[in-house]
Amino acid sequence: MKNITTVRMPIADPSGIGLFGLAIVTFVASTQKLGWTEGLGFVLPWAILLGGFAQIYASILDAKLNNTFGATAFAAYGFFWLAVGGSWMAQAGLLGESFAAVDPKQLGVVYLGYLVFTIFMTIGALETNKVLFFIFFMINFLFLGLSLSSLGIMEHAMHEVAAWSELIVALLGLYGAGANTLNKHFGFAFLPLGKPFGVITRERYAAKHGEQAAEQASSH
Repeated sequence: MKNITTVRMPIADPSGIGLFGLAIVTFVASTQKLGWTEGLGFVLPWAILLGGFAQIYASILDAKLNNTFGATAFAAYGFFWLAVGGSWMAQAGLLGESFAAVDPKQLGVVYLGYLVFTIFMTIGALETNKVLFFIFFMINFLFLGLSLSSLGIMEHAMHEVAAWSELIVALLGLYGAGANTLNKHFGFAFLPLGKPFGVITRERYAAKHGEQAAEQASSH
């Protein structure tokens, strides 16, 4: 019987490149929303290549690391930017006249769905680090602003909420990308990311449900 040797290839933490992809696309997109820059011609390739492919690449690596949270987050937001890029192309008529007649309320519904998803991810981020938590926290406001403005509710005010939230996400993402990369490179916490909040842990859950079980047993 032949001996089978399993070789495990080391996989680097993809958080740095994933957050960098998120940061760059939100950075340039926020300048367009804020009126600091004009048009989407230069935003589109960054949305596809950085916002889309870089985050999907990070998702694949996180999946290999058995990191369900990271893989899900990077994939969801990576495919989001690919879809947004496609929406911009449709709106510009690049996909044909039949696709150019768009209804922004359809995007509003998508943004609402992503808002619900991001709320769940924000809860999960409580037990990652504080920088990542606040990135998700601000993404909630981004999707809130995008959804309501696309649905025609307080359109100007919600557009401003989305724009400034997106800029903050970009700045936090740039810091997170740099901190994750340098901390792994040096082998210690060179730049602080902030410890998990410690409010949702297995120990607290077990202790709480253990107390409940004990109370139920004593009541019988």
